[in-house]
Amino acid sequence: MKPIHFSPLLAAILLSACGTPQQPGSATPAPADTSSANSMASAAGPFDQTLELQGITFHVSSPNDSSINQLTITPAGLEIDNSPIVREADGTITGAEVADLDSNGSPELYVYVQSAGSGSYGSLIAYAANNRKSLSEIYLPQLPESADELKGYMGHDEFAVVETTLVRRFPVYRAGDTNAAPSGGMRQLQYKLAPGEAGWLLKLDKVVES
Repeated sequence: MKPIHFSPLLAAILLSACGTPQQPGSATPAPADTSSANSMASAAGPFDQTLELQGITFHVSSPNDSSINQLTITPAGLEIDNSPIVREADGTITGAEVADLDSNGSPELYVYVQSAGSGSYGSLIAYAANNRKSLSEIYLPQLPESADELKGYMGHDEFAVVETTLVRRFPVYRAGDTNAAPSGGMRQLQYKLAPGEAGWLLKLDKVVES
């Protein structure tokens, strides 16, 4: 089974998501350059992975050399359009996974981004193959700051595909907590993939506290 990319701090408790397990994609990561710890970008080193699922391949690369990085996604195996996608990422690329969350026979690519600074805020860049022909963006709607799901939120998000669900986890901070010592446990937001008007949407399906 494809490994789940939670850090050791977050991997201790994995809360289950509903759905039927899917076929994992394969990845060939490039070695990380950890020669400098002066910044998250320099510690991460260049990101370069090739992932494949259901005959569709994604080459994902980024220099990871600044707080804003260029991300290049080059698909292969699509029937109509295999043009590279080049865009900016607000932070360092920390991981990528392929999945088929809606079990429609066309894979999706999920790229995980972590911002610079002590907050290490997580974000997502994702695309879905439309009937194996071309790519459309997957949107993760922002929650309002007043939402219950964001109470005690101060960043340090991590993402992972768990069966047919995209999981976002982060520590919960109580009043007086320092950035390095959250005391409110963990919150897990579970998302399902659904078609939208101009692409695909990740809809919040479940919230679990631990």
